[in-house]
Amino acid sequence: MLIAQFSDTHIKIPGKLAYGRVDTATMLQASVAHLAAMQPQPDLLLITGDLVDLGRPAEYQYLRSLLAPLQMPMLVIAGNHDERQALREAFADQACFPASGFMHYDTAGRWPLRIIGLDTLVPLEGRGELCADRLDWLAQTLAAAPTQPTLVLMHHPPFLTGIAHMDALGLTGREAFAEIVRGHPQIQLILCGHLHRNIQTTVGGRPVLTCPSTAHQVALDLRPEAPSAFRMEPPGYMLHRWHGGQLVSHVVAVGEYAGPYPFFEPSGKLID
Repeated sequence: MLIAQFSDTHIKIPGKLAYGRVDTATMLQASVAHLAAMQPQPDLLLITGDLVDLGRPAEYQYLRSLLAPLQMPMLVIAGNHDERQALREAFADQACFPASGFMHYDTAGRWPLRIIGLDTLVPLEGRGELCADRLDWLAQTLAAAPTQPTLVLMHHPPFLTGIAHMDALGLTGREAFAEIVRGHPQIQLILCGHLHRNIQTTVGGRPVLTCPSTAHQVALDLRPEAPSAFRMEPPGYMLHRWHGGQLVSHVVAVGEYAGPYPFFEPSGKLID
């Protein structure tokens, strides 16, 4: 099974730029074209939150038009820039969200790898939260299939990064989350967004990855007093390959780069 992951697409209505300078729509079009040309094609696309910038229905409508060239199924989760009902309506055809309440879901039995989507959204706030109700749902859902290999999706990462302004918008409840996942070795990987960078760590003994944005990246500045800032580093997305009981993840840089060039001559001799 091959899974693509986009994150933090931050689509605005046509003609508007994020932060007055980032053309998120054109940049998403480049990622969509890159993914659409890939062989083999992924079986599934995940989008780990902040799909749009202001949570407006018109933004979601525009987002769906930008994603239209992709023929694969999609699973999405809400980020702090999203609005639950507008997101639910925009992706109603994907049949993954409950009709009301938290936007959790469980795909058990649909694919070889079980995918659990976890809602960390706090309306009108940048931070995320896993309250007692959300944590209870996660614990019960994991316990229902303790041997099935599982992928957990959430927008806000359950760890501190050292990037001060992003940690200030971090996840409440991450300690309790770590204790829950510690008891579930079927979790192969926890995938997050929010940080606009590829960052890797472990939480509760389980691996965690954050995905780069298809647009702007959060500036890597580990000074405690570092300002909130982004950089126009290369946009990207991720590919996750589930094969032979192992999940392997790749970061894909989107853009025009020289190559590929052969390592060897036709005779098999290494080119020096």
